[in-house]
Amino acid sequence: MREVAPDGIDIYFDNVGGEILDAALANLRRGARVILCGAIASYNATTPPPGPRRYMSLLVNRARMQGFLVFDYPEKDAAAIASLAAMAAEGSLVSRETVVDGSVADFGATFLRLFRGENTGKLVLSIAEIS
Repeated sequence: MREVAPDGIDIYFDNVGGEILDAALANLRRGARVILCGAIASYNATTPPPGPRRYMSLLVNRARMQGFLVFDYPEKDAAAIASLAAMAAEGSLVSRETVVDGSVADFGATFLRLFRGENTGKLVLSIAEIS
């Protein structure tokens, strides 16, 4: 992280947790902001994961860490949907997805691919119509 942010990280949006979050915390800039939106590194943990080891960096750098959920901003839904639809229509927003062809029986195995990082973008199980 020091190679890409030699002066430290100003804003870090975390969807992973675990070692990735710890690495970011170790490289914060004074006044940094850390946004927590997920913790996929611990979703399959069978025991509670350890807390961030480098949390003292928040104190030393006078940084903030706050949770963020899209559900906290429902008043922005319509504008966001319109903006994203316009960008998708003009081609400036490109969605990446991994599509797995299968059946309802494949749901469990396909879902677990998400937690092993075996997808790019959205993971979709495509179920063919039965005629």
